Amino acid sequence: MLTSRLLVVPALAAWAFCGGAQAHPRLLSSTPAVNATVASPHMIQLKFSERLIGAMTGADVVAAPMRAMPGMSARPAVKTAGFTHTLSADGKSLVLQRKAGLAPGAYQVVWHAVSVDTHRVAGRFAFSVK
Repeated sequence: MLTSRLLVVPALAAWAFCGGAQAHPRLLSSTPAVNATVASPHMIQLKFSERLIGAMTGADVVAAPMRAMPGMSARPAVKTAGFTHTLSADGKSLVLQRKAGLAPGAYQVVWHAVSVDTHRVAGRFAFSVK
């Protein structure tokens, strides 16, 4: 019985250590928020659960095609130019800035992030500009 307890403790410690090592950055919040309708933003901020590697993290803002217009449903979404990317001082937020605000319409932020565990994660979220 004592021998089995002695084996359980190191096994649990190894499992706990491996679980922490397998963590990946998660998107915790964004500004604008997911599916929000906002006035013309000059900045988009994505907050993550872990410190990011700046050279391996980024995002594109994509304008959705105007599907209500005849002939537009077959056109692909268009990447919005003019954004610069920086990391916040704590390294957990990706900040996209643009001199001109966004025009009214539907947008998606298509992002990818890498933290110190070096695993790439990716996602997307939508918002609208009124």
